[in-house]
Amino acid sequence: MRCRLATILILIPCLASFVLCPSPIRAAAAPTQTDEKGGNFITLFNGQDLAGWHGQETADPRKFAALSGDEKAKQLARDAEDLKEHWRVENHEIVNDGQGVYLTTDKDYGDIELCVDFKIGPKGDSGVYLRGTPQVQIWDFTEPSYANLGADKGSGGLWNNSPGNPGKDPLTLADNPIGQWNSFRIIQTGARTTIYLNGKHVVDHAILENYWDRANPIPARGPIQLQTHGSEISWRNIKVREIPGEEANAILAKHGAEGFSTIFSGQDLTGWAGPIDQYQVKDGVLMCKPEEGGTIYYNKEVTDFAARLEFRLPPGGNNGLAIRYPGEGDTAYVGMCELQILDDSTTKYGKLDPRQYHGSAYGMVPAKVGYQRPVGLWNFQEVTVKGSKVKVELNGTVILDTDLSTVKNFMANSAHPGKDRASGFFGLAGHNDPVEFRNIAIKPLH
Repeated sequence: MRCRLATILILIPCLASFVLCPSPIRAAAAPTQTDEKGGNFITLFNGQDLAGWHGQETADPRKFAALSGDEKAKQLARDAEDLKEHWRVENHEIVNDGQGVYLTTDKDYGDIELCVDFKIGPKGDSGVYLRGTPQVQIWDFTEPSYANLGADKGSGGLWNNSPGNPGKDPLTLADNPIGQWNSFRIIQTGARTTIYLNGKHVVDHAILENYWDRANPIPARGPIQLQTHGSEISWRNIKVREIPGEEANAILAKHGAEGFSTIFSGQDLTGWAGPIDQYQVKDGVLMCKPEEGGTIYYNKEVTDFAARLEFRLPPGGNNGLAIRYPGEGDTAYVGMCELQILDDSTTKYGKLDPRQYHGSAYGMVPAKVGYQRPVGLWNFQEVTVKGSKVKVELNGTVILDTDLSTVKNFMANSAHPGKDRASGFFGLAGHNDPVEFRNIAIKPLH
């Protein structure tokens, strides 16, 4: 449901047939259940009480995070009293009277598959917050007074997305009749959200916008919340499965794969140019030889393109992506740009210029940080270059979206004469570190 403005304070990739969430777990059941792929769903509601949940008022989570320890404790105590007034458990169901704080998981989650059943009555209006962000919409699709808000399109859309953006409205009307139970299956990978309602695909890999701060992506982690919005709603069969990085990467790679061609075979560097003798290929992985490097590139010039790859960082690892590289020189300056590949987590790089961290157009535009997987895990990255615009999506979250033609200020006043290049090569700006790459593919954009 819509965020109350007045009071605002793996998927198993693209299965041919819809896979239902695990069958309902009742109060006496074990706390986990294995899905068809062997992953464990954790039961978030035991059918008897609200263990694992707390109440939290409707507010920008950044404001709560900024409170002191004592202030947080007092706020949570007030919210706990409010929760007792408006939330209850009966007949193995969670029931809210339509008022009060939101029911919030004690634990924060990143990439997940979430299953939850809900039931609303006439004029019902509610929603599910992901990572503390509004929201997956729930409402009475038959209510005439809601029609101008889009309710006639049904539940399941990302209602707080900007008008016209993907996910704002559900792809199909999938609600059961009012008063009957409905089932959500929600897959969250980075900021990308896929939703099934009653077995029907209603949101397809859409970016969930950050309602609290449109200039930034949603947080990398946050709580699941069940919203209150003026009408009684019941919930049951709430389960979550945390999606590991490798599976999340497969989900991201599967979606929109049409038109991409592999440019690294995993066997050798056929088709590449530059100091390729300073690189090695082993077990399908490409990296610099010890203490060697230099910029190598796929030897086919491109103009507008999208590139996809996976990379794995060692502690303190440093490399980069060469964008519209002319074939010689330092791509950070003579190419359109170098997009940083860097271990943001190490203290070694604790005091860099913001334009040096991972995903940044080196020395020109900073990327958003905090969306890398831990060192030693594979990351999935997609880069899109159209004209003077460059976008970087890391693990499902857009961390850079910029127009280099507008950049006037450069780090350390260094000139970037190549930033307006209209064509060049795509490559790797090796910096001697054993950063690993695999599954490199490119798609021309015409």
